[in-house]
Amino acid sequence: MPRGHASSRTKGIRALTLTCAGLLGAGVLSAAVPATATEAHGADTAVAARALRGMTLEQKIGQLFVVTVYGKSATDAHPMNQQMYGVATPAEVVRKHQVGGVIYFNNDDADNVDDPAQLARFSNGLQRAALSSGAHIPLITSIDQEGGQTTRISAPATEYPSSMAVGSTRSAENARKLAAVNARELRAMGINQNFAPVADVNSNPLNPVIGTRSFSSQPGLASELVAAEVQGYQNSGRRTETVSTSAKHFPGHGDADTDSHTGLPIINRSEADWRKIDLPPFQAAMAQGADSIMSAHISMPSLDPSGAPATLSKPIMTGLLRDELGYDGVVVTDALRMDAIRKLYPDEEAPVLALEAGADQMLLPGDFAAAVKGVSDAVKTGRLSEERIEQSVLRVLKLKVKRGIFTKPLVDERAVGKIVGSKQHRAAIAKITDQATTVLRNDAGLLPLKQPGKVLVTGWSKADFPGYPADPVTSLAKQLSGTAKPTGENPAEADIAAAVEAAKQADTVVVLANGLRTSPAQVSLLKAVQATGKPVVAVSIQEPYDPAFADAATWVATYDWRDVSMSTLSKVLLGKLSPSGKLPVDIPAAGDPGQLLFPFGHGLTW
Repeated sequence: MPRGHASSRTKGIRALTLTCAGLLGAGVLSAAVPATATEAHGADTAVAARALRGMTLEQKIGQLFVVTVYGKSATDAHPMNQQMYGVATPAEVVRKHQVGGVIYFNNDDADNVDDPAQLARFSNGLQRAALSSGAHIPLITSIDQEGGQTTRISAPATEYPSSMAVGSTRSAENARKLAAVNARELRAMGINQNFAPVADVNSNPLNPVIGTRSFSSQPGLASELVAAEVQGYQNSGRRTETVSTSAKHFPGHGDADTDSHTGLPIINRSEADWRKIDLPPFQAAMAQGADSIMSAHISMPSLDPSGAPATLSKPIMTGLLRDELGYDGVVVTDALRMDAIRKLYPDEEAPVLALEAGADQMLLPGDFAAAVKGVSDAVKTGRLSEERIEQSVLRVLKLKVKRGIFTKPLVDERAVGKIVGSKQHRAAIAKITDQATTVLRNDAGLLPLKQPGKVLVTGWSKADFPGYPADPVTSLAKQLSGTAKPTGENPAEADIAAAVEAAKQADTVVVLANGLRTSPAQVSLLKAVQATGKPVVAVSIQEPYDPAFADAATWVATYDWRDVSMSTLSKVLLGKLSPSGKLPVDIPAAGDPGQLLFPFGHGLTW
């Protein structure tokens, strides 16, 4: 180990020890296990307030930001760190800028993830850097590990079905158990906050960005499962075994028809409808003590006639969330580098507007240096008071204390393999997933496949999906002892012709579909395979709305395409498992929302 690294580690641990010793001496940490929730809140506040008193303005502003770093270890030199932060390594980013949090990604932009053991080492390295900085404040280490399509850490970690898949099981206990397993594994890897659950009610089947990330199109079911996941993440063990939740995206992204990554969605929903449809899951999350709420980059004129994005709207973030609903936890913005914000506001202005609106943490600013300067200048000019900055920093520090990050910032790297992806965890999640598959249509009585013969599996695949070999075709074919013929997201004519030739040699064909509304080529594939006259099972492997865009006598929905869901699908198709999933959404006819093909609650079994 290089000498400098050992020195930083020693200084960081010494700093933490001295801090905790001082707090113990002051009688603050003696209430670590208080008798009541009120006492716990008071003790946490006292610890946070003591930490705040020793911080400079620069350090306070740093605590407001959650950033991405580049590399897979704390000491990896990466040109993007130099470009964005003026230093080479993730550890130097944390030490120099004394940020409040770091978020991990598994994409080309910031690929931080190899495997669970690597993440535990990475997390410990970043925490040591934070503890050896001037502020000596440990980090919030966060991630988007929702399950389904939004999975940052894949196998050998346990993989989870999507929220909509959990919605199809109708079980709050399933939601709680999934969150508890996820929390234990994340914390073992040094991650102490998950930006989940998604509290959006997916009331718009054309929503391009939420979809299966939502539990349901019905606020009652969504509320029940959001509350259960908050319980599972935050209350399933000791503080140091749990993770903070962030119910997202307030005031509700479910009716959007624009992706906020690329533009600002305008949701023309009345306030009365918002209170009836979008609000209840957030109220459920708050009632369970959700540590944080994430804002939405949406415009909802009925709540703020100015049309400002909710993230930057004082009437929404303070008037509704803080004042009316009484929420006093951490409010974190959705990524400020998303086009819904960045196309409209300069990088130095957006975080100032967010703080004025009532937010506490600025997630992923477009230009970090500009964002910090913007906040600093706003304080110097009196536009923002230092008291306002301290209000947000205190909330952030209280979250860190409440979640045991102050007392146990480092994780046991030797224990990762025993916890993450354990046989018990994978079995528990498989049992949940086994309740999700929904049979929508079985007009020809094809299912279950009594004598499938030679099986061909063809259709959607995306082998370049970040962080995961997204080929459910091959995964399912293996489970069915069949032949795989993946055709990609938008199959070319040659791909379709090859699939047709393979179908002619098969006894049964399974076609995996994903997003038929925007993929005429996938529709052509399904029709061409059906034209061979072979028995065809069509499967919607992500959003269940595909049957509206292509006719088939046999339709099945799985709500996501990961191996755990393909395993369940194979058991259902072969009759080894009776399907029990019920639609958590309505499936309307294409072009006619008033006509339902399959209603909420529909699901066949045998």
